[in-house]
Amino acid sequence: MAWENWTTVTEFLFTGFTDCLDLQVTLFVVFLLIYVITVVGNLGIIAVVWLNSQLQTPMYFFLSNLSFLDLCYSSVVAPKMLLNLSSERKTISFAGCFIQLYFYTAFVTVECYLLAVMAYDRYVAICHPLRYPVVMSRKVCVSLLATSYAVGFFNSVVLTGFALRVSFCGPNVIDHFFCDGPPLSKLACSDTSVNQVLLRAFGGFDEVITISVILISYGCILFAILRMDSVLGKRKAFGTCASHLVVVTIFYGTLLFMYLRPMSSYSLGRDKIISVFYAVVTPMLNPFIYSLRNQKVKSALKSAVGTIIISLLKL
Repeated sequence: MAWENWTTVTEFLFTGFTDCLDLQVTLFVVFLLIYVITVVGNLGIIAVVWLNSQLQTPMYFFLSNLSFLDLCYSSVVAPKMLLNLSSERKTISFAGCFIQLYFYTAFVTVECYLLAVMAYDRYVAICHPLRYPVVMSRKVCVSLLATSYAVGFFNSVVLTGFALRVSFCGPNVIDHFFCDGPPLSKLACSDTSVNQVLLRAFGGFDEVITISVILISYGCILFAILRMDSVLGKRKAFGTCASHLVVVTIFYGTLLFMYLRPMSSYSLGRDKIISVFYAVVTPMLNPFIYSLRNQKVKSALKSAVGTIIISLLKL
């Protein structure tokens, strides 16, 4: 039977977080504040990196693109979530649900590869400083970034394409606050075993490749740091890598827990909290993690804020 004849669902309903109106208002205010901080913080990092001549290096090029990705995948989820928190009926159209799933999957996958690229960049900078300008040339950096996007969007095309082949003939209530793979699979009327295999195959491949690059890079970095005679040099090297390691730990910790478990172990009530953390909170934290631990970014931010204040005072 044709796919169109099997699928009778035209929209999905989200259960959201709670049915309590007062709590919904509180959550709306909290998540709105988080999203505003996310937008301002990540746009601030992007602006500072691109406008400050001292930050025109591969490390900050990748950092600004990480902020762009955080802004993108947070914006795929947060606006619709806020709209639903302020609405009595929490709905999303069938097409809108799969568009959200597509872009969310793409941006999260791209971020996995970008974090691996950033680890490799730190490895070259610390372990091969004399070759760094050649190895991490502008052309190489752009190629690595473009490859990350190509892999991420290709993965999303395949996974979302197979998700669209699944039949949804009712019920249409998603026990979540956005269209994610596991809660959508629970609503399927047809067999989803192929989708689950693909999710684990693509997810496993992406995680193994990117985590391997990160672990090998930081293993080499740690070995190089321990061989340094200068205490100041060790401190500087650790300081350069610390922010990235914190971001990697938070991002991969929640991602691995969410997507590389057996389907039978999913607890959607508990997983909503984890999803909030990596889809909404983590994109807000990243700009602060990098700016608070990086002297060049802090100096550039202070300079930019000072310039803005002086300009406003002159008006």
